[in-house]
Amino acid sequence: MFRPSAFRRPPYAVPAGACAAALLLLTACDNTSETAAPEPLSVRTGATASPGVAGPQADGLRKRAAPGPHAPVVRPREIPALGPKTRAAIPASSKQVLVVTGDDYDSSLSTAVLYARDNPALGWLPVTTRWPAHNALNGWTDEHWEGDLRSPVGVYGLTYAGGLFDPPDTAFPYDRNPAFVVSGEGFDGEQLEGSFDYVVAIDYNRTPGVTPLDPERPLGQERGGGIWIHVDHGGPTQGCISLPLDRMQELLSTLDPAKKPVVVMGDAEALEE
Repeated sequence: MFRPSAFRRPPYAVPAGACAAALLLLTACDNTSETAAPEPLSVRTGATASPGVAGPQADGLRKRAAPGPHAPVVRPREIPALGPKTRAAIPASSKQVLVVTGDDYDSSLSTAVLYARDNPALGWLPVTTRWPAHNALNGWTDEHWEGDLRSPVGVYGLTYAGGLFDPPDTAFPYDRNPAFVVSGEGFDGEQLEGSFDYVVAIDYNRTPGVTPLDPERPLGQERGGGIWIHVDHGGPTQGCISLPLDRMQELLSTLDPAKKPVVVMGDAEALEE
């Protein structure tokens, strides 16, 4: 901080012969207004300057030193209602995730939403509305076995589709085959015909990247298989996930093999882990 004393000249000895001249000079000064020492910079401006810096230069330094506004931290969005264990099971390479959430461990009612991560800075964003869905008659299980009438909980790849009809406009591998037929009645007496008009194979106990009709079961036949996403017939399934016809068409039109899509499926409590 500047002090008034900093503007005074240092004391020095005055020769005797100069006293008269100095007296005359002081007398002349009495006839003018008294000149006060400059106020300290902190008094004039309310701020403190760096020693030896005054005026506009000090103002510039203060402006440069003033802290700017802090930008809010924007974190990438996570898929809601998924716990850390479930999120960790989603491959880092996956850019599309179909989340199928069961109402309860023993319920056959679910909902499904497709999410995409096209911009890592933004994170996961929904690209569809919430769709109604069915799962297996007895609900869900962490250890699926043939005939238990439960859908397997977990994160599984989606690598191949198929159906009785030509697919909608899609980049997804698709096997159009007359073998995609089913008949009879479901658990609620509903007709099953048309359920396999469009299917997407879930890579549970199957070889990824081959037609859904492939019979191989790497974990053994006793661990079940043939778990698909297919057209809803209005009732529970034996282990598959079913969606309304128009939602199946939308799913096939949206799935992109380059985005390494997966399905995250299970009852709500299990997915929160």
